[in-house]
Amino acid sequence: MTAPTGDWRLIREEARPGPMQMALDEVAAETAAAGGPATVRTYRWEPNCLTLGYRQDPATVDWAFCEREGIDVTRRQTGGGGIYHDGRGDVAYSIAVPAADVPGELLDCYHLLCQPVLDAFDRLGIDAGYVEESVPELYHPACYLRELHPAHDVVAGGSTESGGATGGDGATDGDGAEGRRKIAGNAQYRKRDAVIQHGSLTFSVDAERHLGTFADPPVTPGEFGERVVGMDELADVDRADAVAAVEAALVEWVVGAGDGDDPEGDGVSLDRDGAWSSAELARAEELVEAKYRDDGWVRTRPGNDDA
Repeated sequence: MTAPTGDWRLIREEARPGPMQMALDEVAAETAAAGGPATVRTYRWEPNCLTLGYRQDPATVDWAFCEREGIDVTRRQTGGGGIYHDGRGDVAYSIAVPAADVPGELLDCYHLLCQPVLDAFDRLGIDAGYVEESVPELYHPACYLRELHPAHDVVAGGSTESGGATGGDGATDGDGAEGRRKIAGNAQYRKRDAVIQHGSLTFSVDAERHLGTFADPPVTPGEFGERVVGMDELADVDRADAVAAVEAALVEWVVGAGDGDDPEGDGVSLDRDGAWSSAELARAEELVEAKYRDDGWVRTRPGNDDA
């Protein structure tokens, strides 16, 4: 499956604070909805950041730990649990596209937009795919420790030892270290006639810091490592290789395999050196102040009637 036709831009990896990155995802959706280019991008968190799911209870956060360690905390527009991101351990991406150009069914849309994620792992020589069977949750507030679901959770790794998987997409004995472990978290939401999907691909696992951002999690770093795996554990690659693979996969997804550098004839235009406009950056700064760095929004659990 390839991307919808139309005008696209690739914005290559930029390091920015988490609140700004979340604001830029929202801005990209607004631009796509308004007739501007659809966006594919990679990005990096600077400083390290904990992103809360949209309706996550702020009481699940160890605010003192985050402040002491210089970890930003913001709230995503997407649901799910909290995810700790750092500049080395995490490779982030997002896709913003007009809603009319993608399937209306959530699962179909999700699988379309996850194609470049799976392709990126393949380029790195990592056997990754959707988990075959549900795996029980370990700790609900943490996204990576929630139930693994065949519809959307991407896992990788596995071995033949102790009955481990050998190329299938199931986890051994629920969450055994010999089985396949979660390597990517992806989520999407709709805003102003656009769909935004963003995700976190784990490059290197720092279980202690990830768990440290939560208030008294009943999970040890060892148990975390049995559920989550990083690319650096599965392949001889550095982080720059991982980012390059994600960007190459996004490009091929947009232009189509074998279409070369001039995909215009196929109804697709891709600016491979895309950038934010000054108006978009100004709009993102407004969203940072009004929402993504505002304590009233980040530290208050949204009610059921909030949009």
